[in-house]
Amino acid sequence: MTARQTATAGPSAVLVAACASGQGKTTVAAALARLHARAGARVRAFKCGPDFLDPQWLAMASGAPVDSLDLWINGEADCAARLATAAREADLVIVEGVMGLYDGQPSAADLAQRFGLPVLAVIDAGAMAGTFAALVHGLRTWRPGLPWAGVLANRVGSARHAAMLQESLAPDAGWLGHLPRGDAFALPERHLGLAAAGELPDALARLDAAADALAATALGQRPLRAWPHWQPPPSPAVAPTAPLLAGRRIAVARDAAFAFVYPANLEVLHALGAQLEFFSPLAGDALPACDALWLPGGYPELHAGALAARTELRDQIADHVQAGRPLWAECGGMMALAETLVDGGGERHRMWGLLPGTAVLGRRLAALGPHRLRFGEDELRGHSFHWSRFETDLAAIALTEPARGAAAGAGEPVYQRGSLRASWFHPWFASSPALAARLFSPGAW
Repeated sequence: MTARQTATAGPSAVLVAACASGQGKTTVAAALARLHARAGARVRAFKCGPDFLDPQWLAMASGAPVDSLDLWINGEADCAARLATAAREADLVIVEGVMGLYDGQPSAADLAQRFGLPVLAVIDAGAMAGTFAALVHGLRTWRPGLPWAGVLANRVGSARHAAMLQESLAPDAGWLGHLPRGDAFALPERHLGLAAAGELPDALARLDAAADALAATALGQRPLRAWPHWQPPPSPAVAPTAPLLAGRRIAVARDAAFAFVYPANLEVLHALGAQLEFFSPLAGDALPACDALWLPGGYPELHAGALAARTELRDQIADHVQAGRPLWAECGGMMALAETLVDGGGERHRMWGLLPGTAVLGRRLAALGPHRLRFGEDELRGHSFHWSRFETDLAAIALTEPARGAAAGAGEPVYQRGSLRASWFHPWFASSPALAARLFSPGAW
Protein backbone atom coordinates (compact mmCIF):
# COMPACT_ATOMS: atom_id res chain seq x y z
CA MET A 1 0.00 0.00 0.00
CA THR A 2 1.45 3.36 -1.00
CA ALA A 3 1.32 6.53 1.07
CA ARG A 4 -1.21 8.00 -1.34
CA GLN A 5 -3.47 4.97 -1.03
CA THR A 6 -3.79 5.49 2.72
CA ALA A 7 -5.80 8.65 2.00
CA THR A 8 -8.89 6.50 1.33
CA ALA A 9 -8.94 5.60 5.03
CA GLY A 10 -8.23 9.16 6.14
CA PRO A 11 -4.86 10.74 6.84
CA SER A 12 -2.43 10.00 9.61
CA ALA A 13 -1.73 12.86 12.00
CA VAL A 14 0.68 13.85 14.73
CA LEU A 15 1.36 16.87 16.94
CA VAL A 16 5.10 17.27 17.54
CA ALA A 17 5.60 18.65 21.05
CA ALA A 18 8.32 18.96 23.70
CA CYS A 19 8.93 19.85 27.32
CA ALA A 20 10.30 23.30 26.41
CA SER A 21 11.55 25.45 23.56
CA GLY A 22 14.85 24.49 21.98
CA GLN A 23 14.31 20.72 22.08
CA GLY A 24 14.26 20.27 18.29
CA LYS A 25 10.54 20.28 17.50
CA THR A 26 10.96 22.13 14.21
CA THR A 27 13.82 19.89 13.08
CA VAL A 28 11.80 16.72 13.77
CA ALA A 29 8.53 18.05 12.35
CA ALA A 30 10.27 19.28 9.19
CA ALA A 31 12.29 16.07 8.85
CA LEU A 32 9.12 14.01 9.15
CA ALA A 33 7.40 16.14 6.53
CA ARG A 34 10.37 15.98 4.18
CA LEU A 35 10.79 12.22 4.61
CA HIS A 36 7.22 11.45 3.57
CA ALA A 37 6.83 14.23 0.98
CA ARG A 38 9.85 13.10 -1.00
CA ALA A 39 8.45 9.53 -0.87
CA GLY A 40 5.33 10.76 -2.65
CA ALA A 41 2.96 11.33 0.25
CA ARG A 42 0.79 14.41 0.37
CA VAL A 43 1.81 16.25 3.53
CA ARG A 44 0.15 19.24 5.17
CA ALA A 45 1.87 20.93 8.09
CA PHE A 46 0.69 23.48 10.64
CA LYS A 47 2.31 25.49 13.41
CA CYS A 48 0.64 25.73 16.80
CA GLY A 49 0.46 29.38 17.84
CA PRO A 50 1.54 32.49 15.93
CA ASP A 51 4.86 32.12 14.14
CA PHE A 52 6.41 33.32 10.89
CA LEU A 53 9.74 31.46 10.85
CA ASP A 54 9.07 27.81 11.75
CA PRO A 55 6.34 27.66 9.06
CA GLN A 56 8.91 28.59 6.39
CA TRP A 57 10.88 25.43 7.20
CA LEU A 58 7.73 23.32 7.37
CA ALA A 59 6.54 24.71 4.04
CA MET A 60 9.87 23.92 2.36
CA ALA A 61 9.77 20.41 3.81
CA SER A 62 6.15 19.62 2.96
CA GLY A 63 5.86 21.51 -0.32
CA ALA A 64 2.64 23.21 0.79
CA PRO A 65 1.70 26.48 2.57
CA VAL A 66 1.66 26.31 6.37
CA ASP A 67 -1.02 27.93 8.51
CA SER A 68 -1.02 28.69 12.22
CA LEU A 69 -3.48 27.03 14.58
CA ASP A 70 -4.35 28.83 17.81
CA LEU A 71 -7.58 28.19 19.66
CA TRP A 72 -7.76 31.83 20.82
CA ILE A 73 -6.37 33.79 17.86
CA ASN A 74 -7.97 31.67 15.12
CA GLY A 75 -10.91 30.47 17.16
CA GLU A 76 -11.94 26.84 17.35
CA ALA A 77 -14.07 26.96 14.18
CA ASP A 78 -11.21 28.34 12.07
CA CYS A 79 -8.80 25.68 13.40
CA ALA A 80 -11.36 22.95 12.68
CA ALA A 81 -11.96 24.21 9.16
CA ARG A 82 -8.24 24.26 8.32
CA LEU A 83 -7.65 20.79 9.74
CA ALA A 84 -10.71 19.44 7.93
CA THR A 85 -9.47 20.86 4.63
CA ALA A 86 -6.01 19.39 5.19
CA ALA A 87 -7.54 16.00 6.02
CA ARG A 88 -9.30 15.93 2.65
CA GLU A 89 -6.10 16.77 0.79
CA ALA A 90 -3.32 14.96 2.66
CA ASP A 91 -1.99 11.55 3.62
CA LEU A 92 -0.18 12.99 6.64
CA VAL A 93 -1.03 16.02 8.78
CA ILE A 94 1.75 17.34 11.02
CA VAL A 95 1.22 20.05 13.64
CA GLU A 96 4.31 21.50 15.29
CA GLY A 97 3.68 22.58 18.86
CA VAL A 98 4.86 25.74 20.56
CA MET A 99 7.22 26.03 23.55
CA GLY A 100 6.44 23.19 25.97
CA LEU A 101 3.42 20.93 25.53
CA TYR A 102 1.46 22.57 28.34
CA ASP A 103 2.77 26.12 27.98
CA GLY A 104 0.42 28.94 27.06
CA GLN A 105 -3.30 29.53 27.31
CA PRO A 106 -4.35 27.80 25.13
CA SER A 107 -1.51 25.29 24.86
CA ALA A 108 -0.46 22.71 22.31
CA ALA A 109 -1.98 20.11 24.63
CA ASP A 110 -5.32 21.92 24.42
CA LEU A 111 -5.16 21.75 20.63
CA ALA A 112 -4.15 18.08 20.66
CA GLN A 113 -6.95 17.13 23.01
CA ARG A 114 -9.60 19.19 21.26
CA PHE A 115 -8.89 17.62 17.85
CA GLY A 116 -7.60 14.21 18.92
CA LEU A 117 -4.09 14.77 17.57
CA PRO A 118 -1.65 12.11 18.88
CA VAL A 119 1.32 13.77 20.60
CA LEU A 120 4.88 12.92 19.63
CA ALA A 121 7.22 14.20 22.34
CA VAL A 122 10.70 15.35 21.25
CA ILE A 123 13.16 15.67 24.12
CA ASP A 124 16.74 16.91 24.00
CA ALA A 125 18.33 14.05 25.93
CA GLY A 126 21.92 15.09 25.34
CA ALA A 127 22.60 15.69 29.03
CA MET A 128 20.33 13.20 30.76
CA ALA A 129 19.66 9.52 31.32
CA GLY A 130 16.96 8.29 33.71
CA THR A 131 15.39 11.73 34.01
CA PHE A 132 14.33 11.25 30.40
CA ALA A 133 11.74 8.73 31.57
CA ALA A 134 10.43 11.10 34.22
CA LEU A 135 9.91 13.84 31.66
CA VAL A 136 8.14 11.46 29.30
CA HIS A 137 5.91 10.19 32.09
CA GLY A 138 4.98 13.74 33.08
CA LEU A 139 4.21 14.88 29.55
CA ARG A 140 2.12 11.80 28.89
CA THR A 141 0.09 11.65 32.09
CA TRP A 142 -0.26 15.26 33.28
CA ARG A 143 -3.40 15.68 31.18
CA PRO A 144 -5.70 12.64 31.49
CA GLY A 145 -6.92 11.42 28.12
CA LEU A 146 -4.22 13.18 26.07
CA PRO A 147 -3.75 11.32 22.76
CA TRP A 148 -0.23 9.88 22.67
CA ALA A 149 1.96 8.76 19.76
CA GLY A 150 5.29 8.20 21.50
CA VAL A 151 8.64 9.83 22.19
CA LEU A 152 11.77 10.58 20.17
CA ALA A 153 15.07 11.37 21.91
CA ASN A 154 17.08 14.15 20.28
CA ARG A 155 20.80 15.03 20.29
CA VAL A 156 21.79 11.64 21.68
CA GLY A 157 25.50 11.03 22.18
CA SER A 158 25.87 7.36 21.25
CA ALA A 159 24.10 4.06 20.68
CA ARG A 160 24.76 3.15 24.33
CA HIS A 161 23.25 6.45 25.45
CA ALA A 162 20.16 5.71 23.35
CA ALA A 163 19.85 2.26 24.91
CA MET A 164 20.00 3.78 28.41
CA LEU A 165 17.20 6.19 27.51
CA GLN A 166 15.03 3.47 26.04
CA GLU A 167 15.60 1.14 29.01
CA SER A 168 14.50 3.86 31.43
CA LEU A 169 11.06 4.18 29.82
CA ALA A 170 7.87 2.42 30.79
CA PRO A 171 7.03 -0.30 28.24
CA ASP A 172 4.00 1.60 26.93
CA ALA A 173 5.69 5.01 26.64
CA GLY A 174 6.14 4.54 22.91
CA TRP A 175 9.89 4.67 22.19
CA LEU A 176 10.27 5.81 18.55
CA GLY A 177 14.03 6.05 18.38
CA HIS A 178 16.63 8.77 18.58
CA LEU A 179 18.44 11.36 16.54
CA PRO A 180 22.14 12.04 17.09
CA ARG A 181 23.71 15.42 17.38
CA GLY A 182 24.10 16.65 13.85
CA ASP A 183 25.50 19.90 12.53
CA ALA A 184 24.44 18.88 9.01
CA PHE A 185 20.77 19.16 9.88
CA ALA A 186 20.81 21.79 12.63
CA LEU A 187 18.55 24.74 11.86
CA PRO A 188 20.44 28.00 12.59
CA GLU A 189 18.95 30.61 14.91
CA ARG A 190 19.11 34.36 15.48
CA HIS A 191 16.99 36.89 17.34
CA LEU A 192 13.23 36.26 16.94
CA GLY A 193 13.86 32.53 16.34
CA LEU A 194 15.15 30.41 13.49
CA ALA A 195 16.89 31.92 10.50
CA ALA A 196 14.52 32.19 7.54
CA ALA A 197 14.64 29.07 5.38
CA GLY A 198 14.66 31.00 2.13
CA GLU A 199 17.81 32.89 3.09
CA LEU A 200 20.01 29.79 3.43
CA PRO A 201 21.39 28.23 0.24
CA ASP A 202 21.72 24.85 1.98
CA ALA A 203 18.27 24.87 3.63
CA LEU A 204 16.91 21.96 1.58
CA ALA A 205 20.13 19.99 2.09
CA ARG A 206 19.71 20.43 5.85
CA LEU A 207 16.15 19.14 5.63
CA ASP A 208 17.26 16.16 3.55
CA ALA A 209 19.99 15.36 6.06
CA ALA A 210 17.45 15.52 8.89
CA ALA A 211 15.04 13.31 6.93
CA ASP A 212 17.84 10.79 6.26
CA ALA A 213 18.64 10.66 9.98
CA LEU A 214 14.97 10.22 10.86
CA ALA A 215 14.64 7.40 8.32
CA ALA A 216 16.89 5.28 10.55
CA THR A 217 14.49 5.53 13.51
CA ALA A 218 11.39 3.53 14.34
CA LEU A 219 9.38 6.68 13.67
CA GLY A 220 10.88 7.10 10.21
CA GLN A 221 10.39 3.45 9.32
CA ARG A 222 6.75 3.28 10.41
CA PRO A 223 4.40 3.25 7.39
CA LEU A 224 1.58 5.77 7.55
CA ARG A 225 -1.05 3.02 7.63
CA ALA A 226 0.42 1.85 10.97
CA TRP A 227 0.10 5.22 12.68
CA PRO A 228 -2.53 5.78 15.40
CA HIS A 229 -5.95 6.44 13.93
CA TRP A 230 -6.96 10.08 13.69
CA GLN A 231 -10.52 11.23 13.20
CA PRO A 232 -10.46 14.64 11.46
CA PRO A 233 -12.92 17.26 12.70
CA PRO A 234 -16.06 17.81 10.65
CA SER A 235 -15.80 20.77 8.33
CA PRO A 236 -17.77 23.60 9.96
CA ALA A 237 -20.02 25.87 7.97
CA VAL A 238 -18.18 29.06 7.01
CA ALA A 239 -20.03 32.25 6.17
CA PRO A 240 -19.07 33.71 2.78
CA THR A 241 -16.73 36.71 2.90
CA ALA A 242 -18.26 39.93 1.62
CA PRO A 243 -16.18 41.46 -1.20
CA LEU A 244 -15.44 44.64 0.75
CA LEU A 245 -12.20 45.24 -1.17
CA ALA A 246 -13.51 44.39 -4.63
CA GLY A 247 -11.65 46.29 -7.33
CA ARG A 248 -8.96 47.52 -4.91
CA ARG A 249 -5.31 46.87 -5.65
CA ILE A 250 -3.08 46.35 -2.60
CA ALA A 251 0.70 46.53 -2.93
CA VAL A 252 2.47 44.13 -0.54
CA ALA A 253 6.17 44.41 0.25
CA ARG A 254 7.70 40.92 0.21
CA ASP A 255 11.39 40.08 0.59
CA ALA A 256 13.88 39.27 3.35
CA ALA A 257 13.14 42.57 5.10
CA PHE A 258 9.34 42.14 4.93
CA ALA A 259 8.89 38.37 5.20
CA PHE A 260 6.40 37.96 8.07
CA VAL A 261 3.13 37.31 6.27
CA TYR A 262 0.59 34.63 7.11
CA PRO A 263 -0.48 32.84 3.91
CA ALA A 264 -3.97 32.83 5.43
CA ASN A 265 -3.95 36.65 5.51
CA LEU A 266 -3.31 36.75 1.79
CA GLU A 267 -6.20 34.31 1.29
CA VAL A 268 -8.50 36.63 3.25
CA LEU A 269 -7.53 39.62 1.12
CA HIS A 270 -8.25 37.62 -2.02
CA ALA A 271 -11.61 36.55 -0.57
CA LEU A 272 -12.38 40.21 0.15
CA GLY A 273 -11.93 40.86 -3.57
CA ALA A 274 -8.55 42.60 -3.46
CA GLN A 275 -5.92 42.26 -6.16
CA LEU A 276 -2.45 41.86 -4.64
CA GLU A 277 0.70 43.28 -6.20
CA PHE A 278 3.95 42.09 -4.59
CA PHE A 279 7.15 44.09 -4.76
CA SER A 280 10.60 43.91 -3.20
CA PRO A 281 12.13 47.04 -1.71
CA LEU A 282 15.47 45.23 -1.39
CA ALA A 283 15.48 44.29 -5.06
CA GLY A 284 14.97 47.92 -6.10
CA ASP A 285 11.32 47.60 -7.12
CA ALA A 286 9.25 50.75 -7.38
CA LEU A 287 5.96 51.02 -5.52
CA PRO A 288 3.35 49.45 -7.82
CA ALA A 289 0.26 51.41 -8.80
CA CYS A 290 -2.10 50.66 -5.96
CA ASP A 291 -5.06 51.79 -3.86
CA ALA A 292 -3.49 50.64 -0.57
CA LEU A 293 -0.08 49.53 0.69
CA TRP A 294 0.94 46.87 3.22
CA LEU A 295 4.40 46.84 4.82
CA PRO A 296 4.50 43.57 6.80
CA GLY A 297 6.91 42.63 9.56
CA GLY A 298 10.29 41.06 9.01
CA TYR A 299 13.92 42.02 9.52
CA PRO A 300 14.41 45.64 8.42
CA GLU A 301 17.11 45.92 11.09
CA LEU A 302 19.25 43.43 9.13
CA HIS A 303 18.82 45.41 5.91
CA ALA A 304 18.62 48.95 7.26
CA GLY A 305 21.38 50.31 5.06
CA ALA A 306 19.82 48.98 1.87
CA LEU A 307 16.36 50.21 2.84
CA ALA A 308 17.67 53.64 3.85
CA ALA A 309 19.23 53.99 0.39
CA ARG A 310 15.83 53.54 -1.28
CA THR A 311 15.09 57.27 -1.23
CA GLU A 312 13.01 57.10 -4.41
CA LEU A 313 10.78 54.43 -2.86
CA ARG A 314 10.54 56.56 0.28
CA ASP A 315 9.28 59.44 -1.83
CA GLN A 316 6.80 57.19 -3.64
CA ILE A 317 5.39 55.97 -0.31
CA ALA A 318 5.19 59.56 0.97
CA ASP A 319 3.24 60.54 -2.16
CA HIS A 320 0.96 57.54 -1.63
CA VAL A 321 0.11 58.73 1.90
CA GLN A 322 -0.15 62.36 0.84
CA ALA A 323 -2.79 61.31 -1.69
CA GLY A 324 -4.84 59.81 1.15
CA ARG A 325 -4.35 56.18 0.13
CA PRO A 326 -4.18 53.73 3.07
CA LEU A 327 -0.92 52.29 4.34
CA TRP A 328 -0.89 49.54 6.99
CA ALA A 329 2.55 48.86 8.52
CA GLU A 330 3.06 46.19 11.15
CA CYS A 331 6.10 45.60 13.33
CA GLY A 332 9.13 45.67 10.99
CA GLY A 333 7.11 47.64 8.47
CA MET A 334 6.65 50.33 11.11
CA MET A 335 10.39 50.35 11.83
CA ALA A 336 11.15 51.08 8.18
CA LEU A 337 8.86 54.12 8.33
CA ALA A 338 10.64 55.62 11.35
CA GLU A 339 12.95 58.60 11.05
CA THR A 340 15.84 56.56 12.46
CA LEU A 341 16.59 52.89 13.03
CA VAL A 342 19.31 51.79 15.45
CA ASP A 343 20.47 48.28 14.55
CA GLY A 344 21.95 45.57 16.76
CA GLY A 345 25.43 47.01 16.43
CA GLY A 346 24.32 50.45 17.57
CA GLU A 347 24.60 51.97 14.09
CA ARG A 348 22.00 54.63 13.29
CA HIS A 349 20.27 54.60 9.91
CA ARG A 350 18.17 57.39 8.49
CA MET A 351 15.02 55.59 7.39
CA TRP A 352 11.94 56.65 5.43
CA GLY A 353 10.79 59.24 7.97
CA LEU A 354 7.01 58.98 7.61
CA LEU A 355 6.66 58.34 11.35
CA PRO A 356 8.45 60.66 13.78
CA GLY A 357 10.67 58.71 16.13
CA THR A 358 13.42 56.14 16.44
CA ALA A 359 13.15 52.35 16.24
CA VAL A 360 15.78 50.66 18.41
CA LEU A 361 16.65 46.98 18.23
CA GLY A 362 17.04 45.73 21.79
CA ARG A 363 19.05 42.84 23.18
CA ARG A 364 16.12 40.97 24.67
CA LEU A 365 12.46 40.33 24.10
CA ALA A 366 10.34 43.46 24.40
CA ALA A 367 6.88 41.95 23.98
CA LEU A 368 5.30 38.58 23.30
CA GLY A 369 1.72 37.37 23.44
CA PRO A 370 -1.74 37.30 21.89
CA HIS A 371 -3.58 40.61 21.49
CA ARG A 372 -6.86 41.95 20.16
CA LEU A 373 -7.64 45.26 18.49
CA ARG A 374 -11.20 46.33 19.20
CA PHE A 375 -13.47 48.28 16.88
CA GLY A 376 -16.63 48.87 18.87
CA GLU A 377 -18.10 45.44 19.60
CA ASP A 378 -15.88 43.71 17.04
CA GLU A 379 -12.22 42.78 17.26
CA LEU A 380 -9.24 41.66 15.23
CA ARG A 381 -7.17 39.05 16.99
CA GLY A 382 -3.47 38.51 16.55
CA HIS A 383 -0.21 38.71 18.43
CA SER A 384 2.84 40.78 19.31
CA PHE A 385 6.46 39.57 19.20
CA HIS A 386 9.39 41.97 18.97
CA TRP A 387 12.76 42.84 20.44
CA SER A 388 12.66 46.47 19.34
CA ARG A 389 11.12 49.58 20.85
CA PHE A 390 9.78 52.70 19.16
CA GLU A 391 10.72 56.00 20.78
CA THR A 392 8.29 58.68 19.63
CA ASP A 393 6.28 61.65 20.85
CA LEU A 394 3.43 60.65 18.53
CA ALA A 395 0.31 59.83 20.52
CA ALA A 396 -1.35 56.48 19.86
CA ILE A 397 -4.87 56.54 18.43
CA ALA A 398 -5.60 53.12 19.97
CA LEU A 399 -4.10 50.36 22.07
CA THR A 400 -4.42 46.65 21.54
CA GLU A 401 -5.57 44.58 24.49
CA PRO A 402 -3.60 41.55 25.69
CA ALA A 403 -5.68 38.40 25.49
CA ARG A 404 -5.54 37.85 29.23
CA GLY A 405 -6.08 41.45 30.24
CA ALA A 406 -3.89 43.89 32.14
CA ALA A 407 -2.06 41.11 33.98
CA ALA A 408 -0.54 40.01 30.67
CA GLY A 409 1.18 43.39 30.13
CA ALA A 410 0.57 46.60 28.24
CA GLY A 411 -1.24 46.84 24.95
CA GLU A 412 0.52 47.74 21.72
CA PRO A 413 0.01 51.32 20.46
CA VAL A 414 -1.50 51.99 17.05
CA TYR A 415 -0.14 55.14 15.43
CA GLN A 416 -1.71 57.21 12.67
CA ARG A 417 -0.48 60.01 10.44
CA GLY A 418 -3.01 60.81 7.77
CA SER A 419 -3.81 57.60 5.94
CA LEU A 420 -0.81 55.80 7.46
CA ARG A 421 -1.51 53.41 10.36
CA ALA A 422 1.18 51.38 12.09
CA SER A 423 1.65 49.10 15.09
CA TRP A 424 3.73 46.26 16.49
CA PHE A 425 0.51 44.21 16.32
CA HIS A 426 0.29 41.32 13.82
CA PRO A 427 -3.42 40.73 13.07
CA TRP A 428 -4.91 37.42 11.94
CA PHE A 429 -7.25 38.66 9.23
CA ALA A 430 -9.57 35.64 9.33
CA SER A 431 -10.60 36.56 12.88
CA SER A 432 -12.61 39.39 11.31
CA PRO A 433 -12.34 39.87 7.54
CA ALA A 434 -14.55 42.97 7.77
CA LEU A 435 -12.15 44.64 10.18
CA ALA A 436 -9.15 43.51 8.16
CA ALA A 437 -10.70 45.31 5.19
CA ARG A 438 -10.71 48.52 7.23
CA LEU A 439 -6.91 48.41 7.43
CA PHE A 440 -6.81 48.94 3.68
CA SER A 441 -9.78 51.26 3.28
CA PRO A 442 -9.74 55.07 3.39
CA GLY A 443 -11.52 56.97 6.10
CA ALA A 444 -11.34 57.27 9.87
CA TRP A 445 -11.47 54.24 12.13
